[in-house]
Formats: sequence, C-alpha cells, structure tokens
Amino acid sequence: DYERAALLIEKGVDLLVVDSAHGHSGNVIQTVREIKKRWDIDVVAGNVATEQGARDLADAGADAVKVGIGPGSICTTRIISGVGVPQLTAISNAAKALQGSGVPVIADGGIRYSGDIAKALAA
Repeated sequence: DYERAALLIEKGVDLLVVDSAHGHSGNVIQTVREIKKRWDIDVVAGNVATEQGARDLADAGADAVKVGIGPGSICTTRIISGVGVPQLTAISNAAKALQGSGVPVIADGGIRYSGDIAKALAA
C-alpha cells in the first residue's frame, strides 16, 4: 500500500517494515524495490530463512533483513503451511549470505529461554 507508505513518510517515520510470512516472494521483493525507488527511507524486509532469500531482499534494496519462518510461539505459519526452518539454521543462513554486505540480520522470534539469545548471537 504505497499510499500508506507515503503518509507514514510524510509524518516522519524512521523506516518502513515490509513484513510477510514468506518474505522471499516476488511481491515482497517488488515492494521493497518500489519503496526504495520512490523514497529515501530505510526498509526492513522479511521474513526469510534461506541464504538466497536474504540475498534477494538485500539486492532489492532492503537495509535490514528479518529472519524466521514459524519460530515464535504466536506464529502459526509452520503449523498451517507445514513449512518452517529452525531459527538457528535460518539465522546462520542469512548471516552467511549477508556477511560483509553491511545489511544487518534481525532474528524475529524463537526466543523462549536465555540460551536462545546466545544461540542467535553465535549464528
């Protein structure tokens, strides 16, 4: 919804988030490209779980990539779609793909215990 994006930018938001259960889709990639083409604003996009997904979002202009498909307690993507990737694996995949690019990885979900934080940082 580019009208909403325009209104938010006009009101002075710091960044926009393009959030989808399947962030490695043509619609998400095109939306990131279009926002970056129209406005000078940071875009966080996701969610992805693969190296290629992270790379494609960064190549589309995402300033940060959200990672995680179904790891959180409230997320039903894994149950409904039957698709999910363990969060440690997803973080590792994205970090590997974006290493040296300057595009940060944001681990989205899957933190239940303090040890989960250590695992996410290690990935």
